Amino acid sequence: MRTPPHDRVPLGTVLTANAISVTGNSLTLIGVPWFALETTGSPGKAGLVAFCAAVPVVLAAIAGGPVIDRLGRRRVSIASDLICGLALAAIPLLHQTGALRFWMLCALMAVTGLFHAPGEMARHVLVPDLAGRAGTSLTRAASLYDAVARGARMTGAAIAGLLVAFMGPGTVLYLDAATFAVSALLVTAGLRGVPSAEPLRDGPRLSPARYRADLREGYAFLFRARLLLAITVMVMVTNGLNQSWSSVLLPVHAREDLGGPTAQGLLVSVFAGCALAGALLYGAVGERFPRRAVFTVGFLLCGAPPYLVAAFTDTVTPLLVTVAAAGFGAGVLNPILTTVMYEQVPDGLRSRVMGASTAGVLLTTPLGGLAAGLLVERAGLTATLLGIGTLYFLATLSPMVFPAWRGMDTAPGVTSRRAPGEAPGDDVSRTEPSTPAPVPGPAGTPPRR
Repeated sequence: MRTPPHDRVPLGTVLTANAISVTGNSLTLIGVPWFALETTGSPGKAGLVAFCAAVPVVLAAIAGGPVIDRLGRRRVSIASDLICGLALAAIPLLHQTGALRFWMLCALMAVTGLFHAPGEMARHVLVPDLAGRAGTSLTRAASLYDAVARGARMTGAAIAGLLVAFMGPGTVLYLDAATFAVSALLVTAGLRGVPSAEPLRDGPRLSPARYRADLREGYAFLFRARLLLAITVMVMVTNGLNQSWSSVLLPVHAREDLGGPTAQGLLVSVFAGCALAGALLYGAVGERFPRRAVFTVGFLLCGAPPYLVAAFTDTVTPLLVTVAAAGFGAGVLNPILTTVMYEQVPDGLRSRVMGASTAGVLLTTPLGGLAAGLLVERAGLTATLLGIGTLYFLATLSPMVFPAWRGMDTAPGVTSRRAPGEAPGDDVSRTEPSTPAPVPGPAGTPPRR
């Protein structure tokens, strides 16, 4: 039987669209906190803006999994990008006209949070199928997906730091809105006709009862898969701590001690560039090493050190060296977590399980920025950095302590098509290859730093 030719266009489209979208996210990551600090002068209010942006992300992840497959992954990605772009463009536009109020800023950031998560998830769950179409192994596709995102984050952070310093945060938000529009156009053209990107048509019609059943299947699968549950709990804790760093601690530290947004952009850019190198290296040789050991070392490098070093220095150079090492460690995390998720979850349940996992890992992010802003105002920046850094170190020890993590090194070999609700480990016979056939951080959405 003749092997069909490989089609690399859809995978390239998703990688490119996601890179553009992540570049925009980097602009938001720097532009919005500085916009809030400049317009309000309050770390607490900057933390409240981060809270308002993060809560809807959790709500969308909890409820969105069953809807993505019904509406179609391509349609969800396009609609998500367009709505987010309009909401972000409205912020500087209202500010320029004098109509922007603080509650409007919070509401517009809530809109972006509500619609961003489903779009990113819709692109993410397509990777296994598109890797198979392209003739690429699952591990390499996952590493490439993360490496491209890391590179985009590096570029976006550098651009954002310069733009905020020389043109103001409003310009950054306009540019961010434009990146969402470009991403939507790419997905519109590049995923047309791809079956896995189109709406699910052969299943039962989506009714309230069917929706609740689909939602329960995703959560039941996650709670029965001990490794996936352990990953979700750990990343839930660390994502909340990451949010405190990106939305409050680093911007305040940059404003008070490091010289402003250019320094912040440089630090975020170096972190992302080294994470890109780590992801590419893992994609090239990572399959030769035990996943749990690599994952643990990577998290120890990228977790507590930036917080602890920032607590004791008011210059850029020591922190720059630290975030470079942290970025390299972070680069191996998402490829490992994404590969594990793709291997463990069958295609028919992927959107639902990834929705449940994404909701879990993002559960603490609304509190991260809010708590950090309040702690900085009451206890000071140094004490807050030390406290959060200590919590991060304790969280990153869990893969060495809990037995469920040993499953990370269990080679999947071959997997059967599991019935809905059936967790890994319930298989009786294994007959089908797991890669590159379609069979995900930071967890459905792997840890994002």
